[in-house]
Order: sequence, then structure tokens, then C-alpha cells
Amino acid sequence: MPVVTNPYVPGTPCWVDLMVPDQQAALDFYRDLFGWQGEVGPPETGGYAVCSLNGKAVAGIMTAMSPDGGPTPPTAWTTYLATADADATEQAIKKAGGTVVMPVMDVMTLGRMGVVAEPTGAVFGLWQARDFGGSEVVNEPGAVIWNELNTGDVAAASAFCSTALGLEAASMEGAEGYYSLSAAGRVVGGMQDLDQLPPGTPAHWLTYFSVDDTDSTVDALVRAGGNVLKPPFDMMAGRMAVVQDPQGGAFAVIQAVGPATS
Repeated sequence: MPVVTNPYVPGTPCWVDLMVPDQQAALDFYRDLFGWQGEVGPPETGGYAVCSLNGKAVAGIMTAMSPDGGPTPPTAWTTYLATADADATEQAIKKAGGTVVMPVMDVMTLGRMGVVAEPTGAVFGLWQARDFGGSEVVNEPGAVIWNELNTGDVAAASAFCSTALGLEAASMEGAEGYYSLSAAGRVVGGMQDLDQLPPGTPAHWLTYFSVDDTDSTVDALVRAGGNVLKPPFDMMAGRMAVVQDPQGGAFAVIQAVGPATS
């Protein structure tokens, strides 16, 4: 199992979490689908659940709450990028044309976090680690294997990622219209234009989870009340599908054909 022991390089996806109306139902669903273990957390953390895979932290699940009496946020997976200084990164994001969704704040002694959006609207999180570094296992069945920015303007997103996040975009050989995102010279994620997706799809970061068998995982998801957005298909990195959990959280599953680059 690829256990993460070193700190995440700034700009690298380091954590994912799900905001959902029914937290317990989501915990049960992902336990059955991916083998996660997790339970509702203590009141001082807002009930936030840190899910584990074979004893290692893999993802978070929390109840969607209405901030200041406003509308309840939609069910969504959020990708968090590592940063050495969340406040400085937040300022760089604003200067580069991004927006702040939730200002940077302390999460007890675990770290500092914020939620932001790139210029075309794709929302993501920032994580400055203190006591908690992020995902402790990746690139194994049931764990995150890839994170992908889907944007309405690749050129603008590339410039933003470089200026604000230190991520460099480059065309991926053999994948027309697809770009790699690299932090400190290492590929850590991908990017593509929304014209590759169904019309009306908003800008977003998509989380990919590794699975042993894409087709059987999708079958299990459907039996549990999930929805298929893009049925299993073969592509250069493996066999993948894009799906939703029963509460509408979208993610991808992939049976990779080789070692992951993230």
C-alpha cells in the first residue's frame, strides 16, 4: 500500500472530503463501496468524519450546513491542495483572478484551511498542514489516485495555476486536449477544457478513486442507489467511469493500467 510519509509538496492534492446532507448514509455507502471505516466526529469538529482505509486516513465526510442562514451547499467532493502558507496562497489567488469562498481559518491544531475558486469557477480547498498532513494512503484500491481540474478556459486556468499555485500545465502526449499539472517538476494532477464534457457542465475539480474492477464497482454503486454519469470505458490510463453517490456527489473510479503518476 502506498503510504504517504513525507509532507506534501505545495500545489499537490493532499486531501479530499465530501459535503453531504445525510452524513451517516454517506459513511455507510462508502464503507460498502470502498471498504472505508469512519464515524461521525465530535461536536468540536462539527461532526467531521475522517474515514480510513486499513487504518490510514483516506478522505473526510461532513454534513452540509447552511452558512449564515444561506442556501445549503450542494453535495460535492472537494480537492484540497497543499500549501506552506494558506494566507499567502489565498492572497495570491485573489491577485490572480480567483475568488475566496471560505476565508482561511484554523482547524484546531490540525492545520489551516480555506476554500477558493479558480477564475472559471472550479472550487477547491487549501490545506496548510500542522498536526495532520492529509491523505495517509493513495493510489491503492479505495484511495484517491488522481485529481482533475475541468475548466471553461484552459489558458486562463493554466496562467492562474502557475501564478497562484506554482502548478505548471503541459500537454500530455497521446491525450489530445488533456494537460498534466506538475508541482516541483512532478505530475500531480490533470486538466481539461469543459468542451470535453456534456454541455452545461460547470467548472469543477474531479476526484478519481482507484478500484480493482471498474465494472463491478459501478454495478455495486448502482445497486446501492448511485447514478452513472459516464459508463465504464477504456482510455490510456485504464478503465474508468464517472458516477454519483446516492446523494449526488460526483466522482470517478478507475482501474489503472500502470503505476499512478500522482
